[in-house]
Amino acid sequence: MIDAIGGPIEAGRVKVYAVDSFDSGSWYHEGLSLEERAQMHGRYEDWILNQVVPFIQADSNAAEIFVTGVSFGAYHAANFALRHAHVFPLAICQSGVYDVSVVGGGERGDAVYFNNPADYVQHLGGDHLDWLRGQVNLLLIAGQGQWEDTTGALESTQRFAGLLGEKGIRHELDLWGHDSPHDWPAWRAQIAHHLPRFL
Repeated sequence: MIDAIGGPIEAGRVKVYAVDSFDSGSWYHEGLSLEERAQMHGRYEDWILNQVVPFIQADSNAAEIFVTGVSFGAYHAANFALRHAHVFPLAICQSGVYDVSVVGGGERGDAVYFNNPADYVQHLGGDHLDWLRGQVNLLLIAGQGQWEDTTGALESTQRFAGLLGEKGIRHELDLWGHDSPHDWPAWRAQIAHHLPRFL
């Protein structure tokens, strides 16, 4: 992925920070209920907001921090942007699934609800929704090739774009062809195509 955007990096137009996930200890932790997984994710979010973001801001003097991710990382990008649009005004989401219920079941409480875009976006309203409409922009990308259907990414991306559209939240839906699988070659081509126009 770094090679795919090497031009803008070398030109000094963008600086990339690759931050590891904590999914194995949260969303993918099979011994926990979905609510417990969401609570563990909350620790990761706290680390991002209170450790990683200040580091990036001090290191780069960045006025804006864009987030991006592929597959489950696309969920993270969308969730961070929607929950913290004042920090992350743009999310580039590739081949994502935007409903965390796909990773597990069991108890569902506030932690799941407020980290599940498929839940909370449909209930947004009032002043907060008005503010969000002017603050955030999501680019949702999916291919129509191998594994985009079996992972649920294509359907979820289309459904989520519809939900954002119903709420008037700025977004774009870009569906690539049947030669674009749920795999790195497609994701590299997509990020190389889209990132430069936001710089």
